[in-house]
Amino acid sequence: MGEEVTFHGMWASPFSRRVELALKLKAIPYQYIEEDLSNKTPSLLRYNPVHKKVPVLVHNDKPVAESMVIIEYMDETWENNPFLPRDPYERAMARFYAKFIDDKLLPTLAKLGQTAGKEKEETIEEIHEQLKVLEDELKGKQFFGGQRIGYLDIVAMILVWLHLAGSITGQKVLSTEKFPLIYEWIERVMKMEVVNECLIPEEKRQDWIQLAQRAPKSASN
Repeated sequence: MGEEVTFHGMWASPFSRRVELALKLKAIPYQYIEEDLSNKTPSLLRYNPVHKKVPVLVHNDKPVAESMVIIEYMDETWENNPFLPRDPYERAMARFYAKFIDDKLLPTLAKLGQTAGKEKEETIEEIHEQLKVLEDELKGKQFFGGQRIGYLDIVAMILVWLHLAGSITGQKVLSTEKFPLIYEWIERVMKMEVVNECLIPEEKRQDWIQLAQRAPKSASN
């Protein structure tokens, strides 16, 4: 069938980059529209009138919003290179840990730049506890999805961003000593050309750090 796919995103949004990676892994042709979140396009506001955020995928004029919802929609619509496991329990667990990343880890990471002193130390300790959950989930696996990159790996790409941010700012909450399996996973996925295509270019990473420090929480999901 004829497919028309448009993707509204923003270069510095990890949520947009998730969708970009999923599109590339599925080899879906699409038109990309870069959004200026201080001056959103009328089409973004029309297609996502509830949240008015990126990312938004428009498939044959039908909009789908929120990164994890978009990825699941894609997986059900384009059956090649499936992201979610076929086993119902494994599928439920992939969704559980993806939600853990978005609902637990990301809000804690967001606090990091807003705290100092003892409060900052407590925030780092909380991040380490949450990363330990993900470290344990990688035991005996090459990827969160098993033997190949899957749904949870796409959502967990925020760990690669965390690694890159630590390299730039010097504030490293990830270490090989504490999280060897996560580090091995980061090295493994960063060797994949398709993953590197969806990372912020090296020359723009300092701009990304500065933007992330002042970006509104509601910019993307």
